[in-house]
Amino acid sequence: MTNKNLNKHLAEQTVMFASITKWILISSLIGAIVGAIVSLFLKLLEYCENSRELLPFNYYYTLPFALVITVFLIKKFAPSAQGHGTEKVIEAVHKKSGEMDIKVIPVKLFATVLTIFAGGSVGKEGPGAQIGAAAASFIANLFKFSRRDKKKMVICGISAGFASVFGTPLAGAIFGVEILIVGALMYDILLPSIVAGFSAFFVAKMLFGISYTYFDIAFYTVFDFNYALIAKILIGGIFFGLVADFIITTMSAVEKFASSLKMNYMLKAFLGGVVIVILTMIFGTEYLGLGFETIKSSLSSSFELHENVPWYAFIFKTVFTALTLGFGGSGGVITPVFYIGATSGNFFGWLVDGYIPLFAALGFVSVLAGATSAPIAAMIMAVELFGMNVAHYAALSIIIAFLMTGHRSVFPSQLLAMKKSEALDVNLGEEINNTHATYTTKFFENIGKIGKLIYRKLKEQRARNKDEDL
Repeated sequence: MTNKNLNKHLAEQTVMFASITKWILISSLIGAIVGAIVSLFLKLLEYCENSRELLPFNYYYTLPFALVITVFLIKKFAPSAQGHGTEKVIEAVHKKSGEMDIKVIPVKLFATVLTIFAGGSVGKEGPGAQIGAAAASFIANLFKFSRRDKKKMVICGISAGFASVFGTPLAGAIFGVEILIVGALMYDILLPSIVAGFSAFFVAKMLFGISYTYFDIAFYTVFDFNYALIAKILIGGIFFGLVADFIITTMSAVEKFASSLKMNYMLKAFLGGVVIVILTMIFGTEYLGLGFETIKSSLSSSFELHENVPWYAFIFKTVFTALTLGFGGSGGVITPVFYIGATSGNFFGWLVDGYIPLFAALGFVSVLAGATSAPIAAMIMAVELFGMNVAHYAALSIIIAFLMTGHRSVFPSQLLAMKKSEALDVNLGEEINNTHATYTTKFFENIGKIGKLIYRKLKEQRARNKDEDL
């Protein structure tokens, strides 16, 4: 190596060392701050949920009033806090270089706690991501970082928010990066995001005592090529993809219907709350709030617990979530997706006479992958939540569910960077909500050619068999 090449090599290594050091320090700080804020959010949420019994009436009767207060606060003080949070964060990264209003933090925190306390069917991860992104944006503005650095810091905030809520630092960090662009990972942000995710997780768990639940579904200790089981898992992947598509379609339809109603926005929120209360009085409270007990029952190895989960639970949870978010509720969509995935897996396991906790676990991560177009994060989450023994099965189911939903997502602001099939024509580089897939006739022509070839070979084989018989 010449002196000139050696100098260039040393200069490159020095620059990379400085860059790595810089982003480890920045992302650690962001993760710690986000972990602390999200821990406050989780503690407040837990306290409010435990306080429901102090009411002299059923807590869900407060839902219409909670939705009115929520939509008023958001419209008045922080319009960007509307909806399930994650969508607004993706939009801020792609369209505003990560610029977010700091008022999102208190407004989103209070609005989400109020919605869940009153029984709104929403999750806590979307607000966690939005709070993390807003905190990171504020830090970037405070210290006058460049627009490019601010965007990276905001993505770190998203990952930290997910990691500290999920309790899965690696999956949460990857999820924060993967949901931005379907079919592409921004490799330059992976290190900061992972560091921020672990930093937030450790602060939440070690310093604030946030507890997380991990599941031992007690299945195989080694990967067993049981062909009957593999066939069930392949079919399950298709089923979970259809469930994910049902979530996307229902949420979109309810949101459009709510938007089409020409009335005062507070009256609209109140009426939406009344509808949910009426449905609750008819079908029960199992579909309100986070629904974590139902998720645990679906994944339990106890026959008595997972047998009591209704087969239609995933359908009703989808409807309750769509109504809550469509009519102004504040909260995330991922926790309901977990509920829908686990309960639909419970139902599918019963249909195919399989080991129900396994299929509930597969549904948990596969519906997530299908609904959010984030298969890599879903695979990592399967390992972090359920252990390595499930990973092989989960990979098959996750990829099929991801492909089955086509070019759709619960996050319409995601950018599309890949086609899920060569038989479809889509416009890449656009928001997934604006992408319309059309099929190509070449695909069906090729299928026809294959069919004719198989028919000809079979015909020739029959002719040879006939000659041999003679």
